[in-house]
Amino acid sequence: MTVRYERKGRLAVITLSRPEALNALTLPMIAEVESLARRAEADPDVFAICVTGEGRGFCSGLDISALADHAAGRAPAASAEAIARPERRMMFSALPTIAKPVIAAVNGVAAGGGFILAMMSDLRFMAEGANLITIFSRRGLVAEHGAAFMLTRQVGLSRALDLLWSSRRIDAAEALRIGLADRVVPSENLLPAVEAYVEEMAATVAPCSVAAMKRQAYAYLEMSFVEAAVDTARLIDESLAHPDAAEGAASFADRRPPRFAPLG
Repeated sequence: MTVRYERKGRLAVITLSRPEALNALTLPMIAEVESLARRAEADPDVFAICVTGEGRGFCSGLDISALADHAAGRAPAASAEAIARPERRMMFSALPTIAKPVIAAVNGVAAGGGFILAMMSDLRFMAEGANLITIFSRRGLVAEHGAAFMLTRQVGLSRALDLLWSSRRIDAAEALRIGLADRVVPSENLLPAVEAYVEEMAATVAPCSVAAMKRQAYAYLEMSFVEAAVDTARLIDESLAHPDAAEGAASFADRRPPRFAPLG
């Protein structure tokens, strides 16, 4: 089993499990991560999803055999969905479409495809000794799998170009400083930090609100301010009519924890 799935309270944990290869990705592993994320999305008892790696690495990128298959044109043919929607050919591009939060727990090196997996997650919690490297320029490649689109929006144009051009390794402290990491914690506290963050949210915020905000954040990347304002006005009307709005007000008035409806 090269990808594991387990529940830790309200958190679903997807673990890449090829520690002897620093969790290098095979093509089936890439598909399995998406499949398990969809499984977690459909589970009403899951509030959020964590992706991490077993052992001392998060993910060292595509396995050499997968790279050879791609280079030789032996990779599986694109699905009908990928042909109709080119963005679905991007590695891990499904993660931003998952309705629930996806958090990368970066426990070690995240390089190439591993960098993409971390980047496509909604948040990145990093162990103090972890590091990130884009790698593409050192392989004679372009900024693959949405890196030029997502990374510029996460850290800004010049910083994205620096990381893409140089393919230099950055540590967790720099990732936090430039806004690519959201938390940096000691290695032994990495998963507990993700669990605590998710349990706090699960006890206090509405899953429907979180899902709507995630859709807004990604959709508005490609909208004008006016378009986003119009869409927000529509969503406000919808949210005020949702039972969670009444429950939020009632729990505040009653000084008690909210009882929001699950998502899934």
